[in-house]
Amino acid sequence: MKSKTTAILLCLFLGAFGIHKFYLGESGKGIMYLLFFWTGIPCLLALFEFIGLLVMSDDEFNWKYNHVSSRAPQAAPNNNVNTIAINMGGAPQSSTANSNSDEIMKLYEMKEKGIITEEDFELKKKTLL
Repeated sequence: MKSKTTAILLCLFLGAFGIHKFYLGESGKGIMYLLFFWTGIPCLLALFEFIGLLVMSDDEFNWKYNHVSSRAPQAAPNNNVNTIAINMGGAPQSSTANSNSDEIMKLYEMKEKGIITEEDFELKKKTLL
């Protein structure tokens, strides 16, 4: 995950060369900064971007550059009554089994994106199972 502090420091000290753009995944803009750094225009642009990064909220930064919210979404409360259905084999089957597996898949995706830790994933998975 990209750090807002790192982006701010790169923009402040190396902004004229577009290093912050490469860090933030905007390589095309970074190349343009490198091509035109001698004109001084990228230096001026970097100053405005520095101020923009300073006033940008953490949520907005994470949404824009990390493509996630900085807060892990809360699981929706499960107000469904756990009804038991009998399948053809006679074994009880919970009607919420599909919703639990969907929830585990969502948790796994959050773990892969770095939103939650491995320990959080395992703990929540155990409570769902």
